[in-house]
Amino acid sequence: MTEREEKRARVRALLTGAGDTIALRDPANLAWYLGGARVHVVGGVSEAICEVAVGAEDEELRTTVIEAPRLAAEELGTGAPRLRAVPWWEPLGPDAGASDRPRPGERDVAAGLVAARGALVPEEVARFRLLGRQTAAAAGAALRAAAPDETELALAGRAARELLEREIDPVVLLVAGEERLPRHRHPLPTGAPLGARAMLVVCGRRHGLICSVTRMRAFTPLRPPERATYDGLLAVEAAALDATRPGARIGDVVNAIAAAYPAHGFAADEWHQHHQGGPTGYAPRDYLASPAADALVRDAQAFAWNPSGGGFKVEDTVLATADGVEVLSPDPEWPTVAYGGRQRPDVLA
Repeated sequence: MTEREEKRARVRALLTGAGDTIALRDPANLAWYLGGARVHVVGGVSEAICEVAVGAEDEELRTTVIEAPRLAAEELGTGAPRLRAVPWWEPLGPDAGASDRPRPGERDVAAGLVAARGALVPEEVARFRLLGRQTAAAAGAALRAAAPDETELALAGRAARELLEREIDPVVLLVAGEERLPRHRHPLPTGAPLGARAMLVVCGRRHGLICSVTRMRAFTPLRPPERATYDGLLAVEAAALDATRPGARIGDVVNAIAAAYPAHGFAADEWHQHHQGGPTGYAPRDYLASPAADALVRDAQAFAWNPSGGGFKVEDTVLATADGVEVLSPDPEWPTVAYGGRQRPDVLA
């Protein structure tokens, strides 16, 4: 079964009968269903430029006359749904039986579609591996070129350039220097100088897939308490990665993370201060995993866990397999430290 055939079958499994239709409107689901097509113009807006109506026997991609030429020429491959262009001032299509962005009277299938796209097909895994390596390389190159007297915004700009030069869209760019690191878990970059410490967080998107990476740099040697903090986070991450196996309950992975914090020198409620990550793929996180998450880890499902504390964070995008997680975002140019039987990114000094 081809990638398109597999995805059509997964969506059609959500239909309730021969006359039912599902309208895909969520950008993440559209990018997944269309094999990585760019279905946005304004990257930070949650609305797509098209929708796809899927029925038991037919499917149709609806967009405006503005977007149809680019989609047809540059985004849609062989076997894509039939394309219909409408005037830009008209609705894309009539109501459907169900949707991931339901209108009044439509059945909500958002959760079903998140589950449908959870297990990646081999073609997606191959694309994700290349994206992961190049996203990590972009983050590493940007941070290696940083200097203590440059601003957080300058580092963010360099990271954006490194990503775009690799044909990767910057979806998230977070930067904190020495003063802001202890204060903010989601540090949007400012004009403050980096100082002695710097963190760069990137989420890069290509072919619809999104890879999350965090890297840390110290321009002066780490003090012993800082070294202990970072090593403690590596231990927390190791607990997350060890628990991320097909068939495991995702809420139990979060429980393992929560238990690892106090076991490695952190407050018992450290995990309350920031989300710990969760399933990923066509969104930075499909949802934020919590102890209440009953879904099971699937084979070939991507995750990004991000333990943090004390001004440090550890994060890579990984793939769950029966043999353990595969790190999708390694960087051979970045210093590593052996932890939990894996080579994990160290703080660049």
